[in-house]
Amino acid sequence: MVRSGALYVWDFDEDGGDLNVRVSGQLIFNTSEHIVDAALAGLGIAFLPEEEFGNHIQEGRLIRILEPWCRPFAGYHLYYPSRKQPSPAFSLVVEALRLPVTSNRQRRQAMAIRSPNVSGYGSK
Repeated sequence: MVRSGALYVWDFDEDGGDLNVRVSGQLIFNTSEHIVDAALAGLGIAFLPEEEFGNHIQEGRLIRILEPWCRPFAGYHLYYPSRKQPSPAFSLVVEALRLPVTSNRQRRQAMAIRSPNVSGYGSK
């Protein structure tokens, strides 16, 4: 969900053709863990980078659909003014995004470990 209250559009691409899908439904989540849990429970389709699914695909708990249409995750990109001294919080986010982790859950856990002042993140 974006700040305006609208849902993100799902973007697909195959052989240079774009397909943008406005999704609707009863379930809206703020974390990838909840999205994966809902897919595992059979509540719908999850649209996330592959690393978010851990071993669920390899172990047969989830299957890929629309695979030819899914773009590879290009990574995170940050744009910020280089002339301004970054805040400690911003520096923490940049450091966490540079970590070689395999999921957003691990990234959030690493951020929480590095900064005890960050609340709402960590292991279950």
